[in-house]
Amino acid sequence: MKHAMTTKRTLTKSGALLFALGTIMFLGACAKKVAPPPPPPPPAPNAPTASLSADPNTVDKGQPTTLTWQTTNATDVSIDGIGPVDPSGSRKVTPADSTTYHLVAKGSGGNQDATARVTVNAVPEAPPSAASNATEEELFAQNVKDIYFDYDKEDIRADQQGSVQGDAQFLQQHPNIHITVEGHCDERGSTEYNLALGTSRADTVKNALIQAGVGGDRIKIISYGKEKPFCNESNESCWQQNRRGHLVYEK
Repeated sequence: MKHAMTTKRTLTKSGALLFALGTIMFLGACAKKVAPPPPPPPPAPNAPTASLSADPNTVDKGQPTTLTWQTTNATDVSIDGIGPVDPSGSRKVTPADSTTYHLVAKGSGGNQDATARVTVNAVPEAPPSAASNATEEELFAQNVKDIYFDYDKEDIRADQQGSVQGDAQFLQQHPNIHITVEGHCDERGSTEYNLALGTSRADTVKNALIQAGVGGDRIKIISYGKEKPFCNESNESCWQQNRRGHLVYEK
């Protein structure tokens, strides 16, 4: 009798142990079937930023201004009237009339735009004077200026932009005048090199006048290199006078 009770308790304990182990295994199997949480969504791309300014924002007709812009998070940047541009930079422009420049910056995060207004003041007409009786050739000599260059350079200096615009304005007001742009150099360097440099300088002046609105068919170019100096002394003051694009009235 006692042996039977002992056996029964043993079986009861074994059953309880097996039940507990089965429960643990069942719960463990259930736990393994729980799906993992979904990954977090990727961060949204940053929206582009854009700014555009003009300095100066008011100019007289024929005078240039400089547009400056900055963007971030943009892969495609353009300005109306100019076209595609770098994400950040600057550009000199000469608007014919008052203009609002419009920049659009596009990126994966959307679009952003910016504007800059440039006001162009009309140049007042000069009052009638004794100069009205002057011939076109005399007016040309009084109003048209040569364009000067730095040593061994063919690009127009910043301080010569006003002369270019003044020459272009005069030529636009006198559409019958044709000119020749002579390219000149100082005495340093070989004859062949200076002839080529003189051609580049004359061509640069011609292109600047065309860009300012003068018809290219009215402008011829020729290079004299160092062969026809305006000053014959060997010093910088004299050499500077010889580095020029000389505008000549064509009869």
